[in-house]
Amino acid sequence: MATTKLGFIVQRPPYKSENPKLALTHAIASQSVEIYLKDGDLVTADVAFVGDGVLNCLKNQKAMDIYALSSTESHLKNCLLLDLNVYVCKEDLGKLGLSENDIVMDAEEFGADMKVNVVPFDEISKMMEGMNHLLFF
Repeated sequence: MATTKLGFIVQRPPYKSENPKLALTHAIASQSVEIYLKDGDLVTADVAFVGDGVLNCLKNQKAMDIYALSSTESHLKNCLLLDLNVYVCKEDLGKLGLSENDIVMDAEEFGADMKVNVVPFDEISKMMEGMNHLLFF
């Protein structure tokens, strides 16, 4: 039984680019590959928001109302629904004057049990060391 660990590192803000949302889309899609795997093999995905990337986690996004597009917020909640580990860098939140009250912390309305982990960068760094593949967005 083999486990392939994927790490998605989001470091860009959610403005002028779909790049950060693509990280979440790929993380979500990685959970549907089991039909191509041998019995007992797994693919896991962790998502970390660092630097300006933490701005992707702001709650109360109005993308659907304004642009008729699904928001990064809803993608983030779908990650939690799929039991993906989601990390937000505590130091970067502070640098931007944000707190846990400003960001999406759970997806209870989606029925998700997982919560966002606000952690020091050292913990995100340790997570990255344990990955088979790192993808930066």
